[in-house]
Amino acid sequence: MRNKSNLLRKKLKAALYNPYLDVLGGGEKHILSILKAIEDKYEINIFWDEPLENEIKQKFSLQFINKLKWLPNIFRKRGNWLEKFIILRKFDLFFYVTDGSYFFSGAKKNFVFCMVPRRDLYGMTFVNRLKTLNFRFITNSCFTHLWLEKWGIKNDYIYPYINNEFISLDLKKIKKEKIIVSVGRFFRHLHAKRQDFIIESFKKLQQNHHLFKDFKLYLIGGLKEEDKNYFKELKLIAGGNKNIIFLPNASYQTLIEYYKKSMFYWHATGYGVDEKKNPEAVEHMGITSLEAIAAGCVAFCHNSGGSKEMVTNGINGFLYDNLDELINKTTIVYRNENQRQKLTENAKEYVVENFSYEVFKKRAKGVLF
Repeated sequence: MRNKSNLLRKKLKAALYNPYLDVLGGGEKHILSILKAIEDKYEINIFWDEPLENEIKQKFSLQFINKLKWLPNIFRKRGNWLEKFIILRKFDLFFYVTDGSYFFSGAKKNFVFCMVPRRDLYGMTFVNRLKTLNFRFITNSCFTHLWLEKWGIKNDYIYPYINNEFISLDLKKIKKEKIIVSVGRFFRHLHAKRQDFIIESFKKLQQNHHLFKDFKLYLIGGLKEEDKNYFKELKLIAGGNKNIIFLPNASYQTLIEYYKKSMFYWHATGYGVDEKKNPEAVEHMGITSLEAIAAGCVAFCHNSGGSKEMVTNGINGFLYDNLDELINKTTIVYRNENQRQKLTENAKEYVVENFSYEVFKKRAKGVLF
């Protein structure tokens, strides 16, 4: 009888509103993964005017056991706070990715998910403090967590996880080629991935060091229509160099294949930014760096933001401050195969121990409940 009653027990309801869901970037994967971690007990609802289930599966290799429920986006229009409050009363959990606006929620438990340490998103006026009295704030990294703490907002952080396709890779079976890869959306605003700096660094690397004449640089990332002018500028900077290859909007499987083939991973978000003045413009967490080192790449990340959490210099990768340091460290490591092997072993162990799905799920449930 008990088993039968468990089957008949009504599932609890969780809901999400993320105004940036059309982007489907790393932050979107993170919050959707938190929902997946609780789908064993909660029906998952998303306020969005069109279903994105197929796109989520294809881009993130993220599939929910039960079909997601897509609800009319009641948040598109400002005002009408009472209607939103009443609709949200149906939910046991509600997650909101803020765009700087806040509202009263009738859900039993409420969370603001914070992807970006941008001060203007967290203007805790007297009214906003009233609106968020029954909300808890959760962040994507210790870096974002500490900035919100500085602004007087208590929060917990939940690191994302690395897909099992990376965790399960046997590095002994991977054959590396003379490839440097860099992964990130092609855009110049927000926390830009600075592909321009990476291209200039690669050109100088090849000019100054004969050892790298046969190397190729692959730039992989999403490209939206509004960013195509920036993409054209990058092509001009590359100057027709046949060793610089662009792969915009590559498939997930293509991304994995290039991680596996590449010897080095370069990451430049935060270069040229004053981190103390503009924390939103540096790397907030650095998921692609973790994917790269899980696939056996030696990672070189700019010494700022969330990258400093992920990379311990000389142990599981390298941090750099400027172009010459990036080139020098890349050259030294390329010449020392034993050091490369030790770095990749350390990095793989670090990712497996700290960023598996099991670790993530335990952490998420620990914070939420």
